[in-house]
Amino acid sequence: MDKTITSFIRALRAADVPVSIGESVDALKTAAFVGYGDRQMLKDSLATVVAKSVEEKDTFDQIFEIYFARDEMPPPPSDQQSESDQPGEGEGEAGADLLEMIESDDTLGMAMAMESAAQRINVQQIRFSTQRGILTRRMLEEMGLRDLEQRIFDLRREGTEEADAQAEALDAARGRLLSQGRDFVDRQFRAHGEAATERFMEDYLSRARLSDLDRHDMIRMRRLIRRMAKRLAAKHSRRKKAYNQGKLDIRKTMRANAAYDGVPFETVWRRQRRERAKVIAICDVSGSVAAFAQFLLMLLYSLTEVIPDIRSFAFSNRLVEISDDMDALQVDEVIPKILKDIGFGSTDYGRAFADLEEQAWDDVDRRTTVIMLGDGRSNYGDPRIDLVKELSGRIKRFVWLNPEAETLWGTGDSEILRYRPFTHVLRRCNTVRDLEMAVDDILRSYA
Repeated sequence: MDKTITSFIRALRAADVPVSIGESVDALKTAAFVGYGDRQMLKDSLATVVAKSVEEKDTFDQIFEIYFARDEMPPPPSDQQSESDQPGEGEGEAGADLLEMIESDDTLGMAMAMESAAQRINVQQIRFSTQRGILTRRMLEEMGLRDLEQRIFDLRREGTEEADAQAEALDAARGRLLSQGRDFVDRQFRAHGEAATERFMEDYLSRARLSDLDRHDMIRMRRLIRRMAKRLAAKHSRRKKAYNQGKLDIRKTMRANAAYDGVPFETVWRRQRRERAKVIAICDVSGSVAAFAQFLLMLLYSLTEVIPDIRSFAFSNRLVEISDDMDALQVDEVIPKILKDIGFGSTDYGRAFADLEEQAWDDVDRRTTVIMLGDGRSNYGDPRIDLVKELSGRIKRFVWLNPEAETLWGTGDSEILRYRPFTHVLRRCNTVRDLEMAVDDILRSYA
């Protein structure tokens, strides 16, 4: 089996391009048929086999350019050679070959030797950037770097002018070899390791408290939340498609099969009407949640991608509808705009609920779920418990997601414990996973 192609396929899978076993076999056959002589031909042929969507083709292009970096590619080392040459065996012979390639300026042979050495020490298993240095050294030693360095040392010890000149030439070649080795391992890391590192960082961010994150995490967070939104949307659309099951409608089944003497060749199922999610989402962007505000808005933005029928609001004291901005602008545009226009003011939950009564009370019914993203700190103003009680009685569910630790609930100007009796769900939401569980629960309630 061609280890070059199988390693390339591993790199694609690490970058979230799903390549099945059947497609892997087809890729191996394709590479064997077109060969490695024409780089563009190989790229186009493999792309037709393993890349299906536009997004996958873009990722394929990036990984291919990293993995097959040269315009003219040498044939890959044979499997027999790769399997028979174990690390550490025949190092002296490898060193002699390395010296010969340096002296003859055999760049093609050097590239082939480097790829063969990389396969023997499994450079493609690299996962973290900190491994690059040690793997570069191990790969070059597999090629015979120690014998080259010993030769340079012996020539310098001779002390003659001719020997010194040879030592300088070999030392310069050694420097070029180290640079090429670092570049080769860096490409392997970009092909195989960056995606694994990214998944590790995203897994950490999905569990990390929002208060522990900073602006450097924003790009990853956006990507992570977008992926979460797609996952939830796909999950609940599948549940909707599979809903043509349930209890058998006996009467309709018997009528449908009257022509078959009552033998139920055709079954008819009772269909229950599935309610469409109708959501009003309110986000606190006041000074009391300054550390969380942009992340709460990012979470709110993700809801608009999952739930089509949603009205979005934000407030510090006065409640402002932001549905149009959420629909028209990208996340990196809408968040600064909302924070500039509405954010970081003095908190007034009572005023916000009064504004909600004026702006959206007529849109509230038994199908509506209200989601509040905020800490419930009302700056010692009137919390308008009466409005919250009335709202709770008019809607399907009232879900409150609070970024604060539960030990702080009810302390200082926090009114969250007074609001609690009128919420259907009150939970701490301080990570992306908390949000995903909460939204999944909301969407499940409409099934």
